[in-house]
Amino acid sequence: MNDNKVHLPKKGTSRTTILEGLQTSHDSDTNWHDGRTFSLVYHASDEHTEFLKKAYSIYFHQNGLNPSAFPSLKRFEAEVVSISANLLGGGESAAGTMTSGGTESILMAIKTYRDWARVVKPEIMKPEMIVPSSIHPAFDKAAHYFDVKLIKAPLRKDFRVDLSAVEKLITANTILLVGSAPQYPHGVIDPIPELAGMAKSRGIGMHVDACVGGFILPFLKMLGYPIPPFDLSVDGVTSMSADLHKYGFASKGASIVLYKDKELRRHQFFVLSEWAGGAFASPSMPGTRPAGAIAAAWATLQAFGEDGYLEIAKTCMENTKRLQEGVKALGYSIVGQPEMSIFGFQAESLDVYAVADQMQLKGWYIDRQQKPTCLHLMVTPAHTQQIDVFLQDLKEATERVRTHPELSTEGMAAMYGMMAKVPDASMVNPFLYQYMDERYSTSERSP
Repeated sequence: MNDNKVHLPKKGTSRTTILEGLQTSHDSDTNWHDGRTFSLVYHASDEHTEFLKKAYSIYFHQNGLNPSAFPSLKRFEAEVVSISANLLGGGESAAGTMTSGGTESILMAIKTYRDWARVVKPEIMKPEMIVPSSIHPAFDKAAHYFDVKLIKAPLRKDFRVDLSAVEKLITANTILLVGSAPQYPHGVIDPIPELAGMAKSRGIGMHVDACVGGFILPFLKMLGYPIPPFDLSVDGVTSMSADLHKYGFASKGASIVLYKDKELRRHQFFVLSEWAGGAFASPSMPGTRPAGAIAAAWATLQAFGEDGYLEIAKTCMENTKRLQEGVKALGYSIVGQPEMSIFGFQAESLDVYAVADQMQLKGWYIDRQQKPTCLHLMVTPAHTQQIDVFLQDLKEATERVRTHPELSTEGMAAMYGMMAKVPDASMVNPFLYQYMDERYSTSERSP
């Protein structure tokens, strides 16, 4: 009988052997360190990575749940929130918390508005929020978790949300409007002031999802890039989400959710006074909160400072310009007019999914997107030394796909091609559930 279950070993393995196995596994994955990935990992420099490890390890065992035991963590988090609020246009009344990532920040914001509406608009029995169709899936997840109806507004030809469509979708049950700064697929910023004006005139919330852009857009604006208004300084914006572990270059597990004031933030908190274990209060989803992520986020902001982030932003945009010019020279076009260092590129009469497959064979990890069919790059300083190599490999991959159209029937290209032809996208969901089940299969043994 083939037993794929993994059992606890009878005797422990030497730590040296385990660490060697971990390193072997690590080295077999995509090489993010050398700029071979364009998402998932945000690497500023080797020096900064080592600094993050040290900062995190100092607080490796502490728990951010109880600030009375670790008052230094209370100070770190409060200062991270304050710095972030000041950077993102918050006034004296702005408030917020740290979270474990963008998804949790978004979950907390939606939970906050749901609970706010229960108090301020008790007549609403079935709350609704209106979002652009390009919004991050975390909003779909939040709607599912917290029983808030999600209504998606279509995009204009420039891939920004259609304002007239949003206005028509607002009902007496609407508690929240949402815009992105920028949206992930195409890197464009939704018309935030107009959305905020609609929200304010109706006495409802307006959330800006700046998980990707929150810690680079302010610096691009300082550098003179034409960044439209997007933050808490916009009249009518009542909350924001922004990830420190993306373009803030903190360690994983660090994001921010900000509110216009403490009164709104209070709806995020959970408190329980009658528990046998004593009074309990929690700011966000988890109980245990890894202290290392809080400490490392604070340390990162202190280490880079404004000058450091300006230099990072400058490098990101220089790299982006080189990449955009390079892909256009190969016959691709940029999707929309992205404001920052995220963009999609597409081509007519060419299966870009097959191109991505060929690039993956060359050691590159590129996200594949739909609506429209395109490939996606999120650019960081880690790509500086790899741009010429990437463009040469892309040229070769492009030529191979043009001369071998049968590649469209293989690998990921075949799967994405099939998905594009399915009349109802929900028909793909069973395959996605199967994929999730397979993620937890132990048939592939550890080294």
